[in-house]
Amino acid sequence: MSPLRAGKVFKDLLSFLTIIPLGGKEDFIFTTAANMWLFPVVGGFIGLLGSLYHLLSSNITILLLNLAGTYVALPSFLGAIIPAAMTIAFLLVLTGLQHFDGLIDLGNALGLRNLHDRKMKAHAWTVSYAGAVLAFAVECAAVVGLFLINPLFAFSAIILAEVSAKLAMVTIVWIGKPSHKGLGSIFLSKAKKPQNAIAYLLSAIIIYPIFYFTGYATIGLMAMGLMFISVPIAFVMSRVSNQVFGGVSGDMIGATNETTRAAILILFALLLMVMTV
Repeated sequence: MSPLRAGKVFKDLLSFLTIIPLGGKEDFIFTTAANMWLFPVVGGFIGLLGSLYHLLSSNITILLLNLAGTYVALPSFLGAIIPAAMTIAFLLVLTGLQHFDGLIDLGNALGLRNLHDRKMKAHAWTVSYAGAVLAFAVECAAVVGLFLINPLFAFSAIILAEVSAKLAMVTIVWIGKPSHKGLGSIFLSKAKKPQNAIAYLLSAIIIYPIFYFTGYATIGLMAMGLMFISVPIAFVMSRVSNQVFGGVSGDMIGATNETTRAAILILFALLLMVMTV
């Protein structure tokens, strides 16, 4: 791939996965689908932005809490929970809420008996009680996971979660069948390529050095193990999608991203707790 071509591909991937205004051309959807194996690389970049935001918001929050602490006693956990919530919100906004919308649409469809009704409800411009609860629960889980992570590893954990989330998206597209014609079906037809296997190698190449060069090689190996948990998560989400929508939809690809991020943050927090006992 020439440097010029590589630059266009990366720009198109960012245009699709974020709200960063890069002026992608009309074919950027097809370019993105054909190069979905590069999603973990973009996930690493998104995670880096999220990590930097978390670092900045943590410092500002601590400064403001220290100032407020001279007037009123405040709980110490606010110094960690506020940046965690702000960071997850930042990631949702950075990705244009498109994956978050997938969670809502999945929740909207749950509980309906008829397949046609489930598909129609998922595409309606409404938010049901079930949709709101599901989306809120998943994002709250992500916030709690980040809150519980030792601050020494928060920077790396956010990158780990984003790379894992994008790897889960690659996996569900690779194994799934389309539920209907739409954005999801474009990916399911264009992205079923042998080079998708490279996404798993790229993910490991991104994750392990982050921990190794900060002096936590053992935790880096365990982090890679957690990263590959995104694969069974994608299989579970594919199964859920087949039962709810009769196949994998664009909404379910997005819901898989959000679910995987939350799961990896929770599991990484638990892993660190176990290792420090």
